[in-house]
Amino acid sequence: MPEWCLRFGIVQSAKKPETKPGESTLKSPTAKTPAVSSNRYAEQLIELGVASGLHRVGVTSADVLNRAREVLTARKSLGLHNEMQFTYRNPIRSTDPTSTMPAARSIIVGARSYATQMPIKPDEVSARVARYAWADYYELLRFGLGQIATQLKADGWRAIVLADDNSIVDREVAYQAGLGWYGKNANLLIEGAGSYFVLGSVVTDAPLQPSTKTVKDGCGSCQRCIDNCPTQAIIAPGVVDARKCLAWLLQKPGVFDSAYRVALGDRLYGCDDCQEVCPPTVRNAIVEQTQGKTRAWASVMSVLESDDEILLKNFKAWYIADRDPKWLRRNALIILGNIGDALDERTQIVLKRYLIDREPILRAHAVWATARLGLHNLLPSRDDRPNCSSRTRHIAERKVATDEASTCNERFSTQNRRHSERSLRVVAPSAAREFCCVDQPLSRFARL
Repeated sequence: MPEWCLRFGIVQSAKKPETKPGESTLKSPTAKTPAVSSNRYAEQLIELGVASGLHRVGVTSADVLNRAREVLTARKSLGLHNEMQFTYRNPIRSTDPTSTMPAARSIIVGARSYATQMPIKPDEVSARVARYAWADYYELLRFGLGQIATQLKADGWRAIVLADDNSIVDREVAYQAGLGWYGKNANLLIEGAGSYFVLGSVVTDAPLQPSTKTVKDGCGSCQRCIDNCPTQAIIAPGVVDARKCLAWLLQKPGVFDSAYRVALGDRLYGCDDCQEVCPPTVRNAIVEQTQGKTRAWASVMSVLESDDEILLKNFKAWYIADRDPKWLRRNALIILGNIGDALDERTQIVLKRYLIDREPILRAHAVWATARLGLHNLLPSRDDRPNCSSRTRHIAERKVATDEASTCNERFSTQNRRHSERSLRVVAPSAAREFCCVDQPLSRFARL
């Protein structure tokens, strides 16, 4: 890594630095740092970020993100966030950079690609993992942003790194910094590179020259992401209903909505469908050569057979609600019901175990998976269940699971069509392309 010096010589107090028309002059709060051109200083910081592993870097002001605040508030009032917190928890805070740094004047935004080649699927029953979770790409992002922050501090400015952080709406500052445009799938698409990126920022009190223009829309008439969403969660261009989005449903605690269990297929964490069909992303993705082990697939049986300590260790970088592995097991049970082999002895043993599990949430999803595989003979009687005082509840669970296995597709289609029509009437067209109710990768769908 080259050493960078962003100082431009000692400025004598009797002589003012020369500036070009339209440029401002930075004056450091410390005597050791000279005055510099804001344009040139910003350019040098951008170059430093690229040299430190960031694929795109831009600069924007630290003004309040009024547009983002308006959209977040509107979507939250409509219930489109589906109990998602992150930047939804406090839209006032997440849209005001001065909440992080009261004297903030500029934001340097960086993007790091996570596009890697898909490895061969293992022979065992395996679950898909979204690309952004194959490795800790945020660690690489933080390193690049950290180099910029370190230089700013060395030059006498304050700087705070925000990556995978609910203090700011990262896609909006990236858009304002000219990194890309909002796609119809609500991801930020970087010109000539696509959307396989994690985003982060450096908030600073240095008055840097912002990018002069935003990137124009590049989607045109294409709507492949809308047409190929497995749950029709993209209810309008740029508007994602988190009540249908598989990536959020996989992270949300509680009962997994039965209408979307079949559509879940073999996904354990995240969903990339809207990106995998996006022409700019498929055509231009910057392929990242990640060192070390990546996790594109996860063994379903391993998830269901491992103890809590092992699961939390193996998936430590993932967002898991309350750090409780039962939500991973819940997801794995649905996947087992979708792609498992009903004749496999190991599958039957695992299902029998979860049918009498102490966790009601896991018993309920095991009933669904068992019925979906047609293994009705494995469904336990009331006497087989631990601490079950309600026979009515057990009968209802069993009946619902059996009915769902045969009618899920029909209900899924009807509910999606009805809700989509209703949502399209209440979402303002002017807000359509600006934000979705879920965040960019990564952290993405536990976010915004």
